[in-house]
Amino acid sequence: LNINPNLVQNPGWENKKNMKKLFLITILIFAVNSCSKQDDGDTTPPSVLIIDSVTATNGGGIISYTLPNDDDILYVRAEYTNSNGVDVSRASSVYNNSIEIDGLNQTTALTITLYVIDENYNQSAPIYVELVPLESFIYLVQESIEVTTDLGGFRITWENIQSKTVYVFVHINNGIDEEIRILSSDNPSESIAVRGLPSDEITISTRIEDFDENSTTLEVKGTLTPLFEQVIDKSTWTLVTSQSVNGNAWEGASVNFWDDVIDTTNNNSDNSYFMIWRDLNGGSLDWPLDLVIDLNKNVKVTRFTVWQRAYWYNGPSDVPYYFQEENMKSFIIYASNDAQVWEELGQFDIGDPRDSEGNIPQSALESAANGHEFELAQVSESFRYLKFSVTSNYGSEAYVNGSEITMYGLDNL
Repeated sequence: LNINPNLVQNPGWENKKNMKKLFLITILIFAVNSCSKQDDGDTTPPSVLIIDSVTATNGGGIISYTLPNDDDILYVRAEYTNSNGVDVSRASSVYNNSIEIDGLNQTTALTITLYVIDENYNQSAPIYVELVPLESFIYLVQESIEVTTDLGGFRITWENIQSKTVYVFVHINNGIDEEIRILSSDNPSESIAVRGLPSDEITISTRIEDFDENSTTLEVKGTLTPLFEQVIDKSTWTLVTSQSVNGNAWEGASVNFWDDVIDTTNNNSDNSYFMIWRDLNGGSLDWPLDLVIDLNKNVKVTRFTVWQRAYWYNGPSDVPYYFQEENMKSFIIYASNDAQVWEELGQFDIGDPRDSEGNIPQSALESAANGHEFELAQVSESFRYLKFSVTSNYGSEAYVNGSEITMYGLDNL
């Protein structure tokens, strides 16, 4: 079993535990602030809630109520034990007339205890409500999943009627090895391309998990063979000079961006990057800065990788120039069949791992050396011209550098 952490396709999974910690901290702060309001020694508890209705939802329910007439009510608290045996507390402010119960994975009755809390943190007598949840939405997500063949992989779609975060564990098995990719979304309808796979038959199974770690079982969703994806050959590419900025400053050259030579750290013998200098472009970096390329053939693209300049002139000999001020940071790519009418294929950002003191994690440097890979939202239409439009760097007002681009898809159509 091979789980590659680099294949987590949504940051929600990595942030899951942090989100739980944040929730607990928020509740604690709420309680502390409430306690700080005690100023008159009032120990009279508020009156109880009046329950108006209980509406079951998929994996929970909505309890609607009428607040008592007390003039110092702060919030309503619900307490219950969830399907995993964890004691849960939910709060709803005085400005609401309902509270949501969620994270359940059962269709049997559950008792919810409700309290009214006032500004002096006095607690009302409890009110007990019985809730019978509907089947958890994670099963509806699992049931709705469909997978279809795509270029270099497959496309997976699902429906999420609750619009709550789900984690979709996708098991990809070629009969010998199994790879797991984790997808995450809270969209009501989702469609995600899973690419970078060889054109070999695979079986795809999925398991769904929610924020509260309720999970379905693993279920086979289909067997398919990804369509063949290839590296787009760059030997035919030429620069459309009339539509491009001048990237030929000093040792740099615009055409180095597609010469199949990736700049490295340890020496300057492989200097291979474009270098856009303001002095050769009207005296300023007038964003966006376009490099327009005639591929001299038609292609379809699914994904691409870009590399930053690596060699650091007059800098540390053993540290790459990645994420430093002159390197490109964000960009937009466009496609065209006549170099006049352009279709945007996507907006992309390499990101900035630097902390407040400019330190960069070693993992980020290692990742940059392997290139920054980006996927298009969908397979592009066939096109001949590519416009790479740089929209920002890491701070320099004089230069922008970029080492290489490699695209994947269908070549020479």
